[in-house]
Amino acid sequence: MTSKLILASSSPFRKALLDRLGLDFIQVSPDIDETALPHESPTDLVKRLGILKAKEVAKTYLDALIIASDQVALCQDKVLGKPGSYDKAVAQLTSLSGQTACFYTSLVLLNAKTQRVQSELATTEVTFRNLTSAQIEHYLKIDKPYGCAGSFKSEALGVALFTKMKSDDPDALIGLPLIKLVGLLANEGLDPLGTC
Repeated sequence: MTSKLILASSSPFRKALLDRLGLDFIQVSPDIDETALPHESPTDLVKRLGILKAKEVAKTYLDALIIASDQVALCQDKVLGKPGSYDKAVAQLTSLSGQTACFYTSLVLLNAKTQRVQSELATTEVTFRNLTSAQIEHYLKIDKPYGCAGSFKSEALGVALFTKMKSDDPDALIGLPLIKLVGLLANEGLDPLGTC
C-alpha cells in the first residue's frame, strides 16, 4: 500500500466531495497548462488534463495514490470553459437557457510508485430552464460561479437553473465522480468501507 492519498486539485468542491469518503488525504494544487491542443476533442482534453495533473503532482510525491479530475461543458458543439468574469458568465448562461448541455468529467487515479494509471470519463446531461436576464443576474450575484465550467455551481443555488439532469454518477457534475472513484481505489486495495 502506498503511503499517501492526494487530491491533485485546488477545488474546494472536489475536496468536499472526497471528504465524504472518510479517507485521509492531502490536497495539492497542480500547476499545468490547461490550453487545448489544436483539434483536440472535449473528451480527449479532459482525459489528457486529468492525467497531466496527476503526473505533475507525482513528481513531488513518489509514493502516493493521486486523484485528479478535469471537466468541460459542451452545448451546441461549443465548448464552455470557466467564464472568469461576470460578463462572460452572463453570456454563457444566456446561451444555455432552454438548452441541454453535456458535461464531461475525467477521473484519474495514478499510483506514483508503480506508475499505474486508471482513468474514467463521466458524462452528465443537464437541461436548463428558460432563464430571464433577471434570473441570471440574481443567480450570479449569489453563487459567483466564475471559476466553474458552464457558469454555475450545482451544489449550491445553481441546481435551480435546471429542469433535469441525467448521469450515472451524480457527483460528476460537481467535479469528482465518487462512484467511479470508489471502484478505482478498490483496485489499489483502498476501500472506504474498509473491506479491501
